[in-house]
Amino acid sequence: MADSELVVDLRGHRIATLDDFWDAVTGPCGLPEWFGRNLDAWADTICSRGVSEVIDAHDTLVVHVDRTGMFTGDSPRARALADVFDGERNRLVLHTV
Repeated sequence: MADSELVVDLRGHRIATLDDFWDAVTGPCGLPEWFGRNLDAWADTICSRGVSEVIDAHDTLVVHVDRTGMFTGDSPRARALADVFDGERNRLVLHTV
């Protein structure tokens, strides 16, 4: 079986806060209503799995975002979010607009 990749393309979305990020990934990632909307919950979802059937159905998660909003400069929130992605099984890709 070939590796399956879930690609969530958020380019063009206004993501100024972590709440904006949660709003943007909830649908495409199939996050349940009870999802905690915090970095620990996100880490459990993408690393340990068992939270989202959509993410669990794929070997890899790749999230694309524009280098705007909270992803500009050296935002501590963006760094903390990026640190949750391991860079291999789960990747956050920043794009220059």
